[in-house]
Amino acid sequence: MSQKKRVLMICLGNICRSPIAEAVFENEMNKRGLKNQWEVESAALIGYHTGKVPDYRALSTLKENGITNYSHRARQINKDDFNKFDWIFGMDNDNIQDINALKPKECRAKVELLGSYDPNREVIIRDPYYDIDSAGFQKAYEQCLRSVTAFLNKYTN
Repeated sequence: MSQKKRVLMICLGNICRSPIAEAVFENEMNKRGLKNQWEVESAALIGYHTGKVPDYRALSTLKENGITNYSHRARQINKDDFNKFDWIFGMDNDNIQDINALKPKECRAKVELLGSYDPNREVIIRDPYYDIDSAGFQKAYEQCLRSVTAFLNKYTN
């Protein structure tokens, strides 16, 4: 049996975009019967929210879109992640810049924008944390769903 492919979703605090992306990836993986081929996690660039659950608007958005069994505690990315994962996805250009600054010269992970797979070409998944409502969370969910679907279509048989 071949080794599982591993994906790590990254955003600034690991309570909004990256948990949504992780939950979407996990849901799509389960729907396609790919649990024996893929693994997904998410993490933060900063440790401010370490140990916290995702923002209530992120969790509500997931539930409204049929993802009801997701649980997560925020964690910060570490050097080992660069050799543990095959892909590390950032949500925006600042994330990519910060990930690349942490990235060892020799590593296994390919660092990319998750939105680079979006067929609608909405490459940047904007941080909805400071929004007053949930609209930005729904938009992030939709972008993640399109991007994850296209990614899995490309890399699964």
